[in-house]
Amino acid sequence: MSTHKNDQFTPNQQVFLDLFTTTCQQDDRIIAAFLAGSYARGAADTYSDLDLGLITTDADFDDFYANLKTFMHRLGEPLFLEDFGLPNIVFYIFENGVDGELGIGRASQFAEMHTGPYQILLDKRDLLTGAAFHGKQPDPTQQTEKLRRLLTWFWHECQHLISALGRGQLWWAQGQIEVLRGYCISLARMHNNFFDEYVGEEPYFKIDEAIALEQLSALQPTFGPLEKGHLLKAGQATVQIFRELALPLALANELPYPEALERMMVKRLEELV
Repeated sequence: MSTHKNDQFTPNQQVFLDLFTTTCQQDDRIIAAFLAGSYARGAADTYSDLDLGLITTDADFDDFYANLKTFMHRLGEPLFLEDFGLPNIVFYIFENGVDGELGIGRASQFAEMHTGPYQILLDKRDLLTGAAFHGKQPDPTQQTEKLRRLLTWFWHECQHLISALGRGQLWWAQGQIEVLRGYCISLARMHNNFFDEYVGEEPYFKIDEAIALEQLSALQPTFGPLEKGHLLKAGQATVQIFRELALPLALANELPYPEALERMMVKRLEELV
């Protein structure tokens, strides 16, 4: 068993990490555990959380996962414990302020559960020594379908913006600008990495690390006051930025770009002037 010490850990994080390692050691279903994320990369700061992983035997995986909450309660009192419908991961915040995420894998497929650096906390069967995590292989079909939805649903949201502006409902309009901006950011992420997992769902998540921020400079003028004239200009600008990002991606992935739909929405925006 490895008791991992790091001067960057807060006292509560160090206590939690030691308890996590000890609890994994005492659980016969668990054969390995590791530290991931910014601490494993040597890039942690004051705001870094604890990204952890554990590996069970194949035979014990289903039982462990079904009773994951019991395991987590051995580590303290969680104020927040959710998987958000995602497989083999749980996000946590404990009452002592320690927060992060825990990934759970089975021995025969452990290389799929993580990508990037890691530091071994526990390795009962010498499973992790020299091992390389490669993550789950991306599904091109699923990501192409995600792009298809972005290409079409942008215009559905654009119609909502038009309705909000037409009715003078400026808070709704402001919200729709944010939605449209998020679509543009998702496309920018796809330009940088087509298989970016945060496309669509969490476009802003660690955006500073995902792409060069210069790629987003055209979106800066779309931020502004709760005023109809500005919101209309922001909507028009977002449409233009979306088109510039979307057309190359549609072409590269042999997807139709909804030209007729774009013309309709552009015309409706112009009619609001």
